[in-house]
Amino acid sequence: MRVLLDTNILIHREANRILNEDIGVLFGWMDRLHYEKCVHPFSLREIEKYKDATVVKTIQAKIKNYSVLKTVAPDSQEISIIREKFDINENDGIDTSLLNEVFSGRVSFLISEDRKLHKKANALGISNLVFSIDGFLEKVSVENPGLSDYKTLSVKKEYFGNLNLTDSFFDSFRRDYAGFDRWFTAKSDEIAYVCISDKSEILAFLYVKVEGGDENYRDIEPVFARKKRLKIGTFKIVSNGFKLGERFLKIVFDNAIRHRVDEVYVTLFNKTEEHERLIGLLQDWGFLYYGTKHTQTGDEFVFVKDLNRIPDKEHPKITYPFIDKSRRYFIVPIYPEYHTELFPDSILNNESPDDYIENEPHRNAIQKVYISRSINRNLNVGDVIVFYRTAPRGTRGVYTSVVTTVGVVESVYDRIRNETDFISLCRKRSVFTDSDLREHWNFSSRSKPFVVNFLYLHSFPSRPNLSRLIEIGVIENVYSAPRGFEEISEEKFDLIMRAARSDGRFIKN
Repeated sequence: MRVLLDTNILIHREANRILNEDIGVLFGWMDRLHYEKCVHPFSLREIEKYKDATVVKTIQAKIKNYSVLKTVAPDSQEISIIREKFDINENDGIDTSLLNEVFSGRVSFLISEDRKLHKKANALGISNLVFSIDGFLEKVSVENPGLSDYKTLSVKKEYFGNLNLTDSFFDSFRRDYAGFDRWFTAKSDEIAYVCISDKSEILAFLYVKVEGGDENYRDIEPVFARKKRLKIGTFKIVSNGFKLGERFLKIVFDNAIRHRVDEVYVTLFNKTEEHERLIGLLQDWGFLYYGTKHTQTGDEFVFVKDLNRIPDKEHPKITYPFIDKSRRYFIVPIYPEYHTELFPDSILNNESPDDYIENEPHRNAIQKVYISRSINRNLNVGDVIVFYRTAPRGTRGVYTSVVTTVGVVESVYDRIRNETDFISLCRKRSVFTDSDLREHWNFSSRSKPFVVNFLYLHSFPSRPNLSRLIEIGVIENVYSAPRGFEEISEEKFDLIMRAARSDGRFIKN
């Protein structure tokens, strides 16, 4: 495999001080897999203009460690269209030239953190060949589980005072915030959410704080109006391919709903690619730039997510974790062997949590995949899905078949061209291996599967079983349990919600 590296990846790799902690993990994987690390000649010209002369000299001295492309791919008509549509300056043009090497098939993949470059890749139809650092790590960790640095990852609550403040994970906070150690120590009896590897390394950290209407916001411009808010006080994730960003955002949104806040906000510097990536993640999930917070160490950006917005019917991710009650409702079965793999928060009482530690991307992700051959394929963006965990195969399961989870449709892929595209669509967010996916695709030549991308919203506090669902009139009898996507009325959905003892705070009328 030949992997082309964007200019900034190269700069961060060879910088004298650590600018991006994820680069070492990325290069470790490429070395393990014996991938050829390629550099575009245009990137070398771009590096010569870099502001840090020491970094320039270091890269020039180490360029022998990379394969510099000896020729440049000529522009095709498609590339010319991209240049005309997207490129404004010289840097944009270089990015398009890098994309051209992938589009023309001269290299296997391109790795870049540039969000505009990823938009171009999507327009070219090669987004499956252009990766962010985290996306690439997700790909290789799924494809090569035996080579993963982390065998188990656990997300848990922990007191500040029980965490190792000297862990290198916190070094970036010390650089950014004067007095960070004193602040951290003063929080010793407060709770944070952390992800700790089997090597006792901290990989993710989240601290949230509920603030009332009397909070002092004089250092934020423009000053906040009086509202109840959830502040994301400290948030950092080391890229490792396990979708920890989504896992921790789910925790943020769960806290926001639990405490009935009006807004969630966060203040962030924009100094490094680490900050830029976190800002990009937040924007993807509906956080909008609000203003500036003035601090002794510099100005920070303020991003806010309004939880009182009407759900976006076409882009449910923007207004996650809420659904529009006016949408359609479906109930769909999921087999026990896949259920808790996909929904670890919906684990049943007779299952062991140790079997479902969040060490797979599909477990951590909010965005998930459901594969189906249902006769009813007429799902639309924003439709609500209730997942029905079936009894073990071969049993009737009046008492062991239960409804557990609610999701919302994000997209549907019904006309999939071939096996390769099917695997590409499913690999990162489904419970199946590539071998499993091939079996699904080739199971029947007459009925090919379709793919539903959905957002995992809510696990029911109580799990009504088939007997109870029949009793309250949601399902007619034991022989009419769902076998595919079956539409149910809003009234039946409400019956499920009441039987599940869910307060429905995630539903907007």
